[in-house]
Amino acid sequence: MFFSTPLILGLLAVLPPLLWLYRRQVKGRRGGLRFSDVSVVSRLKPASILKYRHVPFALRAAAIGLAILALARPQTGTEGAEVLTEGIDIVLALDVSGSMGAEDYKPRNRLHVAKTVISDFIRERRNDRIGMVVFAGRSFTQCPLTLDYDVLLSLLDQVEIGLTEDGTAIGMGIANSVNRLRQSSAESKVVILLTDGVNNTGAIDPITAAKAAKALGIKIYSIGIGKEGGAPIPVDDPVLGRTYARNRDGSLALTEIDEETLRGVASITGGFYFKATDAEMLSHIYQRIDALERTEMKVIAYSRYTELFGYFLLPAMFLVLTDILLSHTRLRRLP
Repeated sequence: MFFSTPLILGLLAVLPPLLWLYRRQVKGRRGGLRFSDVSVVSRLKPASILKYRHVPFALRAAAIGLAILALARPQTGTEGAEVLTEGIDIVLALDVSGSMGAEDYKPRNRLHVAKTVISDFIRERRNDRIGMVVFAGRSFTQCPLTLDYDVLLSLLDQVEIGLTEDGTAIGMGIANSVNRLRQSSAESKVVILLTDGVNNTGAIDPITAAKAAKALGIKIYSIGIGKEGGAPIPVDDPVLGRTYARNRDGSLALTEIDEETLRGVASITGGFYFKATDAEMLSHIYQRIDALERTEMKVIAYSRYTELFGYFLLPAMFLVLTDILLSHTRLRRLP
């Protein structure tokens, strides 16, 4: 509860002076009757009604206090806002090929760090539908467009290397993402593509897929993940255990990123290409994309108030009527 005109509450300051004046008046009042013999009168007990002689003043003081509170317009209410938004549809295209297990990103590998950063990105979004496509040798939808971020995060947690045959079908990952956004009526449609390799399989090449995205008004932000110079690709051999992939000549096979293609994919659709050489930079990239693709919201604020002065004014009126009734009946004072 609050008061619409709280300054009126200052009038409550008149009550202490009224009490002081009343007490002074009572003490200063003198009266008597002359009798030749008061012995009989002195044996009389005071009337029981006499102890209620201050009730009329108390009623009047309480009525004044309640009336002042009523004049201050006590209210209760709620405030809120109606958010109008058209929303953004986003598909996260994530590379889960074997090279994403490269251990140049601490504490574990590239995929683990990517999943951590993506989960933070998802938690920061509001009112946007987000889906997820994963790809390696083939591409498939891990989660369709949804507003249920808890389900999306749970499905992201299940993403691991080896979900599908190995390889890097970047074009198919883009094409699958575009297909997910094809029927979208959102004002803005975005694909965030994260990969650490070179397109080496799939029926559709990345540039062709990007042109299809442009035709449908879909923007692609591409991210190349991996340190300069590449990193060894871990392989879990059932016999030898953890080892690393090697070239035909026996040398260690290192990861490499086709930055030219990724830059072209982004440029065709009006997006941007980013290079993430460490976990901190990758996090910064997603933060930047988050800032670039923000939903425009129109907020209509409203307030609903309920007047409560009646809860104070009605008791005040009742007290005044009670005072008048008692002052002219049981508590009537004779001059």
